Amino acid sequence: MIFDRRKFLKIAAGAGAAAAIGAHGLSGWAEAEPAAESFDFVFFTDTHIEPELKAAQGCDACFRKIAGIKSEFAIMGGDHVYDALSVGNARAKLVYDLYQRTEQQLQMKLHHAIGNHDVFGVETKSGVSPSDPAYGKKMYEERIGAKTYYSFDHRGYHFAVLDSIQPTADRLWEARIDGPQLSWLAADLAKVRPGAPVIVVTHVPLVTAFPTYATLDARNAKYNTLTVANTPQVLKVLEGHNVIAVLQGHTHVNEIVSYKNTQYITSGAVCGNWWHGPRMGTPEGFTVVSLREGKISTRYETYGFRSVDPREKF
Repeated sequence: MIFDRRKFLKIAAGAGAAAAIGAHGLSGWAEAEPAAESFDFVFFTDTHIEPELKAAQGCDACFRKIAGIKSEFAIMGGDHVYDALSVGNARAKLVYDLYQRTEQQLQMKLHHAIGNHDVFGVETKSGVSPSDPAYGKKMYEERIGAKTYYSFDHRGYHFAVLDSIQPTADRLWEARIDGPQLSWLAADLAKVRPGAPVIVVTHVPLVTAFPTYATLDARNAKYNTLTVANTPQVLKVLEGHNVIAVLQGHTHVNEIVSYKNTQYITSGAVCGNWWHGPRMGTPEGFTVVSLREGKISTRYETYGFRSVDPREKF
């Protein structure tokens, strides 16, 4: 006899789950999450909102299109504003206010990941003191109303949102998942039902082919800010779990890399080439994610933005 777990759980729900599960010797499933269902959500990233270059109008158009898509929620992949990292209080508050006003167009549940430009006053040229109550990630947490890393569950899928931005002692930053967060991630995943599909979200990519085709010169960079510096450690923590996808931003290009049964999906940016047109052939847009009983597929949507100052930027 072939055992149909999904059919069994439906029967158990109607007849008393604890009794039915106990009768089949499956007491470990008594508190299990439901089997993976089917639904869509939107992943958008790198709005880089600012008053110049019609960024607010661009975000407004993008968010209106997202709101018209049948999706259960959206995930914002970081770099909400441009810029909090290297500016003072007045400018940082201005761009955060602008982002929050345009975000209201979405009219849906929204989850957030932190990006490097969301961190306040870290660079010395900002003129901000580390003693400022909003310094570093505090402004992001207060204005966005989200922790920098956390997890949530939805319809049988487990989502882990990571913080890939680590300010350094010399007032720069490095892309890294730090030690306490790695410990948290291991403990969080240990609670997930075996075999349940997991989706990870990070602003800076864990796995990407971008450095192999982009024209970049990072030879003099003190820290790795293009990819997560300790990716091998992170992947070690993810081993043994059914991680179907990692959603990423930061590079502003649309790319999918498959590695060990996981899709590393880097979405193009809402702002494209920092509001200067397409980024290396990727136009301004966002990603629609379709989940079907534990399987994932995506499509990239554009929204017709036209830059007032088109030019290349690398």
